[in-house]
Amino acid sequence: MYRCGLLLFLLNFSYDVTATTSKGLDKLLELGTDFLSTGRYQDALSYFHEAVEGDPNNYLTYYKRGTVYLALGKAKQALLDFDKVLELKPDFTAARIQRGSVHLKHGDLDDAEVDLTNALMIYPDNEEAINGIHRLRIAREQIESAENLYLQGEYHIAAETLTHVIEICSWSSYLRKLRAKCRMQIGDYSGAVSDIRSTTKLTSDNTEGYYELSNLLYQLGQVQDSLKEIRECLKLDPEHHDCFPFYKKIKKVAKLIEDAEAASESNDLDSCIDKANKVLKNEPAIENVRVTALRLLCKCHTANSEAELAIENCRAVVEIQRDPDTLCDSAEAYLSADQFDDAIRDYKDALEIDSNNQRAKQGLQKAQQRQKISETRDYYKILGVPRTAKKQQIVKAYRKAAQKWHPDNFPDEEEKKRAQKKFIDIAAAKEVLTDEEKRAKFDRGEDPLDPESGKHQGQGFNPFQEFHHFQGSPFQFKFHFN
Repeated sequence: MYRCGLLLFLLNFSYDVTATTSKGLDKLLELGTDFLSTGRYQDALSYFHEAVEGDPNNYLTYYKRGTVYLALGKAKQALLDFDKVLELKPDFTAARIQRGSVHLKHGDLDDAEVDLTNALMIYPDNEEAINGIHRLRIAREQIESAENLYLQGEYHIAAETLTHVIEICSWSSYLRKLRAKCRMQIGDYSGAVSDIRSTTKLTSDNTEGYYELSNLLYQLGQVQDSLKEIRECLKLDPEHHDCFPFYKKIKKVAKLIEDAEAASESNDLDSCIDKANKVLKNEPAIENVRVTALRLLCKCHTANSEAELAIENCRAVVEIQRDPDTLCDSAEAYLSADQFDDAIRDYKDALEIDSNNQRAKQGLQKAQQRQKISETRDYYKILGVPRTAKKQQIVKAYRKAAQKWHPDNFPDEEEKKRAQKKFIDIAAAKEVLTDEEKRAKFDRGEDPLDPESGKHQGQGFNPFQEFHHFQGSPFQFKFHFN
Protein backbone atom coordinates (compact mmCIF):
# COMPACT_ATOMS: atom_id res chain seq x y z
CA MET A 1 0.00 0.00 0.00
CA TYR A 2 2.89 2.35 0.75
CA ARG A 3 4.22 1.76 -2.78
CA CYS A 4 0.83 2.50 -4.33
CA GLY A 5 0.44 5.62 -2.16
CA LEU A 6 3.85 6.91 -3.21
CA LEU A 7 3.06 6.35 -6.88
CA LEU A 8 -0.24 8.18 -6.54
CA PHE A 9 1.56 11.07 -4.86
CA LEU A 10 4.06 11.25 -7.71
CA LEU A 11 1.29 11.13 -10.30
CA ASN A 12 -0.40 14.12 -8.72
CA PHE A 13 2.85 15.99 -7.92
CA SER A 14 3.25 18.77 -10.48
CA TYR A 15 3.99 22.42 -10.55
CA ASP A 16 2.01 25.05 -12.51
CA VAL A 17 0.02 22.36 -14.29
CA THR A 18 -2.53 23.88 -16.66
CA ALA A 19 -3.68 20.78 -18.46
CA THR A 20 -6.88 21.13 -20.46
CA THR A 21 -7.88 17.66 -21.46
CA SER A 22 -11.09 16.37 -22.95
CA LYS A 23 -13.60 14.44 -20.89
CA GLY A 24 -12.58 11.23 -22.67
CA LEU A 25 -8.94 11.73 -21.79
CA ASP A 26 -9.86 12.63 -18.22
CA LYS A 27 -11.81 9.38 -17.95
CA LEU A 28 -8.87 7.29 -19.24
CA LEU A 29 -6.53 8.94 -16.74
CA GLU A 30 -9.05 8.43 -13.94
CA LEU A 31 -9.45 4.72 -14.73
CA GLY A 32 -5.70 4.26 -15.02
CA THR A 33 -5.15 5.95 -11.67
CA ASP A 34 -7.85 3.79 -10.04
CA PHE A 35 -6.19 0.59 -11.25
CA LEU A 36 -2.84 1.88 -10.10
CA SER A 37 -4.19 2.52 -6.59
CA THR A 38 -5.14 -1.18 -6.31
CA GLY A 39 -1.81 -2.43 -7.64
CA ARG A 40 -3.21 -3.54 -11.01
CA TYR A 41 -0.30 -2.07 -12.96
CA GLN A 42 -0.89 -3.80 -16.28
CA ASP A 43 -4.49 -2.61 -16.38
CA ALA A 44 -3.38 0.90 -15.45
CA LEU A 45 -0.75 0.77 -18.17
CA SER A 46 -3.28 -0.13 -20.86
CA TYR A 47 -5.39 2.95 -20.04
CA PHE A 48 -2.36 5.22 -19.99
CA HIS A 49 -1.31 3.80 -23.39
CA GLU A 50 -4.70 4.77 -24.73
CA ALA A 51 -4.44 8.21 -23.17
CA VAL A 52 -1.06 8.81 -24.82
CA GLU A 53 -2.46 7.74 -28.18
CA GLY A 54 -5.45 10.04 -27.64
CA ASP A 55 -3.26 13.06 -26.93
CA PRO A 56 0.43 12.52 -27.86
CA ASN A 57 1.32 16.07 -26.76
CA ASN A 58 0.01 15.81 -23.21
CA TYR A 59 3.07 15.67 -20.96
CA LEU A 60 1.03 14.50 -17.95
CA THR A 61 -0.06 11.26 -19.65
CA TYR A 62 3.56 10.42 -20.45
CA TYR A 63 4.51 11.14 -16.86
CA LYS A 64 1.82 8.89 -15.44
CA ARG A 65 2.67 6.09 -17.85
CA GLY A 66 6.37 6.43 -17.02
CA THR A 67 5.56 6.11 -13.32
CA VAL A 68 3.66 2.85 -13.98
CA TYR A 69 6.58 1.56 -16.05
CA LEU A 70 8.80 2.12 -13.01
CA ALA A 71 6.37 0.18 -10.82
CA LEU A 72 6.67 -2.72 -13.29
CA GLY A 73 10.48 -2.51 -13.28
CA LYS A 74 10.63 -1.35 -16.91
CA ALA A 75 13.20 1.39 -16.45
CA LYS A 76 14.10 1.78 -20.12
CA GLN A 77 10.50 2.57 -21.12
CA ALA A 78 10.11 4.83 -18.09
CA LEU A 79 13.16 6.87 -19.11
CA LEU A 80 11.75 7.33 -22.62
CA ASP A 81 8.51 8.68 -21.17
CA PHE A 82 10.28 11.03 -18.76
CA ASP A 83 12.45 12.27 -21.65
CA LYS A 84 9.27 13.03 -23.59
CA VAL A 85 7.73 14.81 -20.60
CA LEU A 86 10.75 17.12 -20.25
CA GLU A 87 10.80 17.71 -23.99
CA LEU A 88 7.19 18.90 -23.81
CA LYS A 89 7.54 20.69 -20.47
CA PRO A 90 11.18 21.34 -19.43
CA ASP A 91 10.16 22.90 -16.11
CA PHE A 92 8.21 19.82 -14.88
CA THR A 93 10.41 19.16 -11.85
CA ALA A 94 8.65 15.98 -10.72
CA ALA A 95 9.65 14.25 -13.96
CA ARG A 96 13.19 15.58 -13.67
CA ILE A 97 13.56 14.14 -10.15
CA GLN A 98 12.13 10.82 -11.28
CA ARG A 99 14.50 10.68 -14.25
CA GLY A 100 17.45 11.56 -12.02
CA SER A 101 16.49 8.74 -9.62
CA VAL A 102 16.36 6.24 -12.49
CA HIS A 103 19.78 7.35 -13.74
CA LEU A 104 21.12 6.92 -10.19
CA LYS A 105 19.78 3.37 -9.99
CA HIS A 106 21.45 2.59 -13.31
CA GLY A 107 24.75 3.97 -12.01
CA ASP A 108 24.71 6.79 -14.57
CA LEU A 109 25.91 9.25 -11.96
CA ASP A 110 26.70 12.21 -14.23
CA ASP A 111 23.23 12.17 -15.80
CA ALA A 112 21.63 11.74 -12.38
CA GLU A 113 23.59 14.68 -10.98
CA VAL A 114 22.46 16.98 -13.79
CA ASP A 115 18.77 16.21 -13.23
CA LEU A 116 18.84 16.33 -9.44
CA THR A 117 20.93 19.53 -9.35
CA ASN A 118 18.58 21.26 -11.80
CA ALA A 119 15.63 20.24 -9.63
CA LEU A 120 17.29 21.75 -6.55
CA MET A 121 17.96 25.01 -8.40
CA ILE A 122 14.20 25.44 -8.71
CA TYR A 123 13.17 23.84 -5.40
CA PRO A 124 16.17 23.97 -3.01
CA ASP A 125 14.25 22.31 -0.17
CA ASN A 126 12.99 19.31 -2.12
CA GLU A 127 13.81 16.34 0.14
CA GLU A 128 13.75 13.75 -2.62
CA ALA A 129 16.30 15.67 -4.69
CA ILE A 130 18.47 16.40 -1.62
CA ASN A 131 18.46 12.72 -0.65
CA GLY A 132 19.26 11.73 -4.23
CA ILE A 133 22.32 14.00 -4.34
CA HIS A 134 23.52 12.63 -0.99
CA ARG A 135 23.21 9.02 -2.15
CA LEU A 136 24.87 9.92 -5.46
CA ARG A 137 27.97 11.28 -3.73
CA ILE A 138 28.25 8.20 -1.53
CA ALA A 139 27.94 5.96 -4.60
CA ARG A 140 30.60 7.89 -6.50
CA GLU A 141 33.11 7.57 -3.65
CA GLN A 142 32.40 3.88 -3.13
CA ILE A 143 32.65 3.03 -6.83
CA GLU A 144 36.05 4.71 -7.04
CA SER A 145 37.16 2.87 -3.91
CA ALA A 146 35.92 -0.51 -5.18
CA GLU A 147 37.68 -0.07 -8.53
CA ASN A 148 40.97 0.73 -6.79
CA LEU A 149 40.58 -2.20 -4.38
CA TYR A 150 39.96 -4.55 -7.32
CA LEU A 151 43.13 -3.35 -9.07
CA GLN A 152 45.08 -3.89 -5.83
CA GLY A 153 43.79 -7.47 -5.50
CA GLU A 154 41.70 -6.71 -2.40
CA TYR A 155 38.79 -8.71 -3.79
CA HIS A 156 36.95 -9.39 -0.50
CA ILE A 157 36.80 -5.72 0.48
CA ALA A 158 36.01 -4.67 -3.09
CA ALA A 159 33.05 -7.09 -3.20
CA GLU A 160 31.74 -5.80 0.14
CA THR A 161 32.06 -2.21 -1.03
CA LEU A 162 30.24 -2.98 -4.27
CA THR A 163 27.43 -4.61 -2.31
CA HIS A 164 26.85 -1.29 -0.52
CA VAL A 165 26.96 0.64 -3.81
CA ILE A 166 24.49 -1.74 -5.46
CA GLU A 167 21.98 -0.89 -2.73
CA ILE A 168 21.99 2.60 -4.29
CA CYS A 169 22.66 1.70 -7.96
CA SER A 170 20.58 -1.49 -8.03
CA TRP A 171 20.12 -1.50 -11.82
CA SER A 172 23.79 -1.09 -12.71
CA SER A 173 25.00 -3.89 -14.95
CA TYR A 174 28.59 -2.59 -14.72
CA LEU A 175 28.71 -2.83 -10.91
CA ARG A 176 27.32 -6.38 -10.89
CA LYS A 177 29.86 -7.47 -13.51
CA LEU A 178 32.66 -6.00 -11.40
CA ARG A 179 31.35 -7.73 -8.27
CA ALA A 180 31.11 -11.00 -10.20
CA LYS A 181 34.81 -10.69 -11.05
CA CYS A 182 35.64 -10.11 -7.39
CA ARG A 183 33.53 -13.06 -6.30
CA MET A 184 35.19 -15.39 -8.79
CA GLN A 185 38.60 -14.35 -7.45
CA ILE A 186 37.58 -15.29 -3.89
CA GLY A 187 35.84 -18.53 -4.88
CA ASP A 188 32.26 -17.32 -4.39
CA TYR A 189 31.06 -18.87 -7.65
CA SER A 190 27.37 -19.03 -6.78
CA GLY A 191 27.46 -15.29 -6.04
CA ALA A 192 29.24 -14.64 -9.34
CA VAL A 193 26.60 -16.67 -11.21
CA SER A 194 23.86 -14.61 -9.54
CA ASP A 195 25.53 -11.33 -10.54
CA ILE A 196 26.11 -12.31 -14.16
CA ARG A 197 22.57 -13.65 -14.43
CA SER A 198 21.33 -10.26 -13.22
CA THR A 199 23.24 -8.50 -16.01
CA THR A 200 21.40 -10.56 -18.62
CA LYS A 201 18.14 -9.12 -17.26
CA LEU A 202 19.38 -5.57 -16.74
CA THR A 203 20.80 -5.20 -20.25
CA SER A 204 18.70 -6.04 -23.29
CA ASP A 205 20.15 -8.29 -26.02
CA ASN A 206 23.06 -9.15 -23.71
CA THR A 207 24.66 -11.96 -25.71
CA GLU A 208 27.97 -11.35 -23.96
CA GLY A 209 26.31 -11.82 -20.57
CA TYR A 210 24.67 -15.09 -21.60
CA TYR A 211 27.98 -16.38 -22.97
CA GLU A 212 29.85 -15.45 -19.77
CA LEU A 213 27.12 -17.04 -17.63
CA SER A 214 27.08 -20.23 -19.69
CA ASN A 215 30.87 -20.44 -19.59
CA LEU A 216 30.99 -20.02 -15.81
CA LEU A 217 28.28 -22.63 -15.23
CA TYR A 218 30.17 -25.07 -17.45
CA GLN A 219 33.38 -24.40 -15.51
CA LEU A 220 31.43 -25.27 -12.36
CA GLY A 221 30.27 -28.55 -13.91
CA GLN A 222 26.63 -27.45 -14.21
CA VAL A 223 26.36 -28.60 -17.80
CA GLN A 224 22.58 -28.62 -18.22
CA ASP A 225 22.28 -25.09 -16.78
CA SER A 226 25.13 -23.98 -19.03
CA LEU A 227 23.30 -25.38 -22.05
CA LYS A 228 20.14 -23.50 -21.09
CA GLU A 229 21.94 -20.14 -20.92
CA ILE A 230 23.86 -20.57 -24.18
CA ARG A 231 20.54 -21.24 -25.90
CA GLU A 232 19.34 -17.85 -24.65
CA CYS A 233 22.34 -16.28 -26.39
CA LEU A 234 21.48 -18.05 -29.63
CA LYS A 235 17.88 -16.82 -29.43
CA LEU A 236 19.31 -13.31 -29.71
CA ASP A 237 21.94 -14.20 -32.32
CA PRO A 238 21.71 -17.72 -33.86
CA GLU A 239 25.20 -17.43 -35.39
CA HIS A 240 26.99 -15.69 -32.53
CA HIS A 241 30.75 -16.15 -32.99
CA ASP A 242 31.29 -17.35 -29.39
CA CYS A 243 27.95 -18.86 -28.43
CA PHE A 244 27.40 -21.10 -31.45
CA PRO A 245 30.61 -23.19 -31.27
CA PHE A 246 30.33 -23.37 -27.47
CA TYR A 247 26.75 -24.56 -27.81
CA LYS A 248 27.79 -27.45 -30.07
CA LYS A 249 30.36 -28.62 -27.52
CA ILE A 250 28.07 -28.33 -24.49
CA LYS A 251 25.18 -30.04 -26.24
CA LYS A 252 27.29 -33.12 -26.98
CA VAL A 253 28.71 -33.37 -23.46
CA ALA A 254 25.29 -32.77 -21.86
CA LYS A 255 23.73 -35.58 -23.95
CA LEU A 256 26.49 -38.03 -22.99
CA ILE A 257 26.10 -37.22 -19.28
CA GLU A 258 22.32 -37.51 -19.52
CA ASP A 259 22.59 -40.91 -21.26
CA ALA A 260 25.19 -42.16 -18.75
CA GLU A 261 23.01 -41.15 -15.79
CA ALA A 262 19.95 -42.78 -17.34
CA ALA A 263 21.94 -45.98 -17.96
CA SER A 264 23.13 -45.96 -14.35
CA GLU A 265 19.55 -45.57 -13.10
CA SER A 266 18.35 -48.47 -15.27
CA ASN A 267 21.36 -50.61 -14.23
CA ASP A 268 22.65 -50.71 -17.81
CA LEU A 269 26.19 -50.66 -16.46
CA ASP A 270 28.11 -51.24 -19.69
CA SER A 271 26.30 -48.35 -21.38
CA CYS A 272 26.89 -46.13 -18.34
CA ILE A 273 30.62 -46.86 -18.49
CA ASP A 274 30.78 -46.31 -22.25
CA LYS A 275 29.00 -42.93 -22.14
CA ALA A 276 30.98 -41.71 -19.14
CA ASN A 277 34.27 -42.54 -20.86
CA LYS A 278 33.10 -40.56 -23.89
CA VAL A 279 32.47 -37.56 -21.64
CA LEU A 280 36.11 -37.73 -20.51
CA LYS A 281 37.24 -37.95 -24.12
CA ASN A 282 35.17 -34.92 -25.17
CA GLU A 283 36.16 -32.85 -22.14
CA PRO A 284 39.86 -33.35 -21.33
CA ALA A 285 40.34 -30.16 -19.29
CA ILE A 286 37.43 -28.94 -17.13
CA GLU A 287 37.71 -30.84 -13.83
CA ASN A 288 34.18 -30.10 -12.62
CA VAL A 289 32.75 -31.64 -15.79
CA ARG A 290 35.13 -34.59 -15.71
CA VAL A 291 34.29 -35.33 -12.07
CA THR A 292 30.68 -36.02 -13.08
CA ALA A 293 31.88 -38.69 -15.51
CA LEU A 294 34.41 -40.08 -13.05
CA ARG A 295 31.73 -40.38 -10.37
CA LEU A 296 29.54 -42.35 -12.78
CA LEU A 297 32.46 -44.62 -13.65
CA CYS A 298 33.14 -45.11 -9.95
CA LYS A 299 29.57 -46.22 -9.25
CA CYS A 300 29.01 -48.26 -12.39
CA HIS A 301 32.33 -50.14 -12.18
CA THR A 302 31.55 -50.91 -8.52
CA ALA A 303 28.10 -52.22 -9.42
CA ASN A 304 29.65 -54.20 -12.31
CA SER A 305 32.07 -55.96 -9.91
CA GLU A 306 35.07 -54.36 -11.63
CA ALA A 307 36.79 -53.45 -8.40
CA GLU A 308 40.13 -52.30 -9.78
CA LEU A 309 38.57 -49.85 -12.25
CA ALA A 310 36.05 -48.75 -9.63
CA ILE A 311 38.79 -47.89 -7.16
CA GLU A 312 40.84 -46.06 -9.81
CA ASN A 313 37.94 -43.81 -10.79
CA CYS A 314 36.68 -43.31 -7.24
CA ARG A 315 40.10 -42.14 -6.08
CA ALA A 316 40.26 -39.75 -9.06
CA VAL A 317 36.96 -38.24 -7.88
CA VAL A 318 38.22 -37.86 -4.30
CA GLU A 319 41.30 -36.00 -5.53
CA ILE A 320 39.07 -33.42 -7.24
CA GLN A 321 36.08 -33.27 -4.92
CA ARG A 322 36.62 -34.55 -1.39
CA ASP A 323 33.25 -34.70 0.36
CA PRO A 324 31.29 -37.35 2.32
CA ASP A 325 29.51 -38.72 -0.74
CA THR A 326 32.66 -39.17 -2.82
CA LEU A 327 34.45 -40.77 0.14
CA CYS A 328 31.55 -43.17 0.65
CA ASP A 329 31.62 -44.04 -3.06
CA SER A 330 35.33 -44.77 -2.75
CA ALA A 331 34.78 -46.85 0.39
CA GLU A 332 32.17 -48.95 -1.41
CA ALA A 333 34.60 -49.58 -4.25
CA TYR A 334 37.21 -50.79 -1.75
CA LEU A 335 34.56 -52.88 -0.03
CA SER A 336 33.70 -54.59 -3.33
CA ALA A 337 37.36 -55.61 -3.52
CA ASP A 338 37.37 -56.78 0.13
CA GLN A 339 39.95 -54.12 0.93
CA PHE A 340 38.45 -53.51 4.33
CA ASP A 341 41.14 -51.28 5.83
CA ASP A 342 40.89 -48.81 2.94
CA ALA A 343 37.09 -48.85 3.06
CA ILE A 344 37.09 -48.22 6.82
CA ARG A 345 39.56 -45.35 6.36
CA ASP A 346 37.36 -43.62 3.77
CA TYR A 347 34.21 -44.03 5.84
CA LYS A 348 36.01 -42.52 8.84
CA ASP A 349 37.27 -39.63 6.70
CA ALA A 350 33.67 -38.98 5.59
CA LEU A 351 32.56 -38.88 9.22
CA GLU A 352 35.31 -36.39 10.06
CA ILE A 353 33.71 -34.03 7.52
CA ASP A 354 30.13 -34.81 8.60
CA SER A 355 29.82 -36.68 11.88
CA ASN A 356 26.07 -37.22 11.30
CA ASN A 357 26.34 -38.70 7.82
CA GLN A 358 24.15 -41.81 7.99
CA ARG A 359 25.57 -43.39 4.85
CA ALA A 360 29.08 -43.22 6.30
CA LYS A 361 27.93 -44.51 9.70
CA GLN A 362 26.13 -47.50 8.22
CA GLY A 363 28.95 -48.16 5.76
CA LEU A 364 31.58 -48.10 8.48
CA GLN A 365 29.61 -50.59 10.56
CA LYS A 366 29.16 -52.83 7.53
CA ALA A 367 32.85 -52.68 6.60
CA GLN A 368 33.93 -53.52 10.14
CA GLN A 369 31.50 -56.44 10.38
CA ARG A 370 32.58 -57.80 7.01
CA GLN A 371 36.21 -57.50 8.01
CA LYS A 372 35.43 -59.56 11.11
CA ILE A 373 33.61 -62.20 9.08
CA SER A 374 36.42 -62.32 6.51
CA GLU A 375 38.66 -63.59 9.27
CA THR A 376 36.43 -66.67 9.54
CA ARG A 377 34.75 -67.51 6.24
CA ASP A 378 33.33 -65.61 3.27
CA TYR A 379 30.53 -67.44 1.48
CA TYR A 380 31.07 -65.52 -1.75
CA LYS A 381 34.73 -66.52 -1.82
CA ILE A 382 33.88 -70.13 -1.02
CA LEU A 383 31.75 -70.34 -4.16
CA GLY A 384 33.99 -67.99 -6.14
CA VAL A 385 31.16 -65.61 -7.11
CA PRO A 386 30.98 -61.80 -6.91
CA ARG A 387 28.82 -60.14 -4.31
CA THR A 388 26.46 -59.04 -7.08
CA ALA A 389 25.87 -62.62 -8.30
CA LYS A 390 22.31 -63.66 -9.13
CA LYS A 391 20.72 -66.77 -7.59
CA GLN A 392 21.10 -68.79 -10.80
CA GLN A 393 24.82 -67.96 -10.90
CA ILE A 394 25.19 -68.99 -7.24
CA VAL A 395 23.44 -72.32 -7.75
CA LYS A 396 25.60 -73.06 -10.78
CA ALA A 397 28.78 -72.27 -8.84
CA TYR A 398 27.58 -74.39 -5.93
CA ARG A 399 26.96 -77.46 -8.08
CA LYS A 400 30.31 -77.15 -9.77
CA ALA A 401 32.15 -76.79 -6.45
CA ALA A 402 30.11 -79.53 -4.75
CA GLN A 403 30.78 -81.96 -7.60
CA LYS A 404 34.50 -81.21 -7.35
CA TRP A 405 34.72 -81.59 -3.56
CA HIS A 406 32.25 -84.40 -2.97
CA PRO A 407 33.99 -86.82 -0.54
CA ASP A 408 33.22 -89.78 -2.79
CA ASN A 409 35.81 -88.37 -5.19
CA PHE A 410 38.62 -88.93 -2.67
CA PRO A 411 39.52 -92.55 -1.75
CA ASP A 412 42.31 -91.50 0.63
CA GLU A 413 40.88 -91.05 4.16
CA GLU A 414 42.83 -87.89 4.94
CA GLU A 415 41.80 -86.31 1.64
CA LYS A 416 38.21 -87.45 2.21
CA LYS A 417 38.14 -85.67 5.60
CA ARG A 418 39.49 -82.49 4.03
CA ALA A 419 36.88 -82.75 1.24
CA GLN A 420 34.09 -83.27 3.77
CA LYS A 421 35.00 -80.02 5.52
CA LYS A 422 35.23 -78.20 2.20
CA PHE A 423 31.90 -79.68 1.10
CA ILE A 424 30.20 -78.49 4.29
CA ASP A 425 31.46 -74.95 3.67
CA ILE A 426 30.22 -75.08 0.08
CA ALA A 427 26.79 -76.26 1.22
CA ALA A 428 26.66 -73.56 3.90
CA ALA A 429 27.52 -70.91 1.31
CA LYS A 430 24.74 -72.16 -0.92
CA GLU A 431 22.25 -72.18 1.96
CA VAL A 432 23.02 -68.58 2.90
CA LEU A 433 23.38 -67.04 -0.56
CA THR A 434 20.24 -68.56 -2.06
CA ASP A 435 18.08 -67.46 0.86
CA GLU A 436 17.18 -63.75 0.55
CA GLU A 437 16.87 -63.15 4.29
CA LYS A 438 20.09 -64.96 5.21
CA ARG A 439 22.00 -63.34 2.36
CA ALA A 440 20.81 -59.90 3.44
CA LYS A 441 22.06 -60.61 6.96
CA PHE A 442 25.43 -61.76 5.64
CA ASP A 443 25.73 -58.67 3.43
CA ARG A 444 25.12 -56.53 6.50
CA GLY A 445 28.05 -58.23 8.18
CA GLU A 446 26.24 -60.92 10.20
CA ASP A 447 26.81 -64.65 9.66
CA PRO A 448 23.34 -66.26 9.88
CA LEU A 449 24.97 -69.68 10.47
CA ASP A 450 27.16 -68.50 13.32
CA PRO A 451 26.02 -70.46 16.42
CA GLU A 452 27.30 -67.64 18.68
CA SER A 453 24.63 -65.33 17.29
CA GLY A 454 21.89 -67.44 18.89
CA LYS A 455 20.08 -67.51 15.57
CA HIS A 456 21.85 -70.42 13.96
CA GLN A 457 19.57 -72.21 11.55
CA GLY A 458 22.03 -74.75 10.27
CA GLN A 459 21.30 -77.49 12.80
CA GLY A 460 19.77 -80.47 11.08
CA PHE A 461 20.87 -79.31 7.62
CA ASN A 462 22.20 -82.15 5.45
CA PRO A 463 24.79 -80.81 3.03
CA PHE A 464 24.48 -83.91 0.86
CA GLN A 465 20.70 -83.86 0.50
CA GLU A 466 20.58 -81.40 -2.41
CA PHE A 467 23.57 -82.97 -4.13
CA HIS A 468 22.51 -86.60 -3.50
CA HIS A 469 21.10 -87.11 -6.99
CA PHE A 470 24.50 -86.29 -8.57
CA GLN A 471 26.46 -89.13 -7.00
CA GLY A 472 24.04 -91.23 -4.91
CA SER A 473 26.15 -90.39 -1.89
CA PRO A 474 26.02 -92.77 1.14
CA PHE A 475 26.99 -89.92 3.43
CA GLN A 476 24.26 -88.76 5.78
CA PHE A 477 25.44 -86.24 8.34
CA LYS A 478 24.46 -82.86 9.73
CA PHE A 479 26.07 -79.44 10.03
CA HIS A 480 28.28 -79.10 13.09
CA PHE A 481 30.37 -76.05 13.94
CA ASN A 482 33.17 -76.46 16.41
